[in-house]
Amino acid sequence: MNPPVKVTTSPNRGRPGYSRDDVIDAAVREFNQRGYEATSMGHVASVLGISKSALYHHISSKEEILKYAVTRAQDALDGVVDKAEASDASPGEKVRALIYGSIEVLCADQESVTLLLRLRGNSELEMRALHRRREFTRRVIPLIDAAQASGEIRSDLDTGVLTRLMFGTVNSVIEWYETGGRLSPDEIARHAVVLLFNGAAQG
Repeated sequence: MNPPVKVTTSPNRGRPGYSRDDVIDAAVREFNQRGYEATSMGHVASVLGISKSALYHHISSKEEILKYAVTRAQDALDGVVDKAEASDASPGEKVRALIYGSIEVLCADQESVTLLLRLRGNSELEMRALHRRREFTRRVIPLIDAAQASGEIRSDLDTGVLTRLMFGTVNSVIEWYETGGRLSPDEIARHAVVLLFNGAAQG
């Protein structure tokens, strides 16, 4: 059995000494470890070391937790694209910034992004999140197109495939990144940028 999660003081509604964000973060960790469907509110309360009634002072349902966490992750990722699109940098530098920013988000909110990437469309809420993920990809493709047109990325590669391969690499970070590990998010992003723009072969 997991030990009770240490929580902090918060001005949010609920029992004093328990933060709504702490409750959500603990629940999301359980969703990722046990599966969303298999995790009950009772289990979340047990992990936190509080009663179910105390838990419901903070949050009304699993769906509310899912929506909050997924929206938080998607808002942060969309913000990275917003910044890249608005930048005066070259097309290639915009793509570099997109990779750095996306990996920063993945590492900063690893659990929420993990939950987002594991959605399968089992509810209307999940379907909306998947639609928003597709919209994210749709916005990235023109940035890759522009970098190909400028000669900063090879133009003989299919843009859609390249975009998906790029984010397959970026998204894989959630599976192995460890906070405080050997490589920082910036160092991980540098590796991804080198692979995309220069490849790993010597000479």
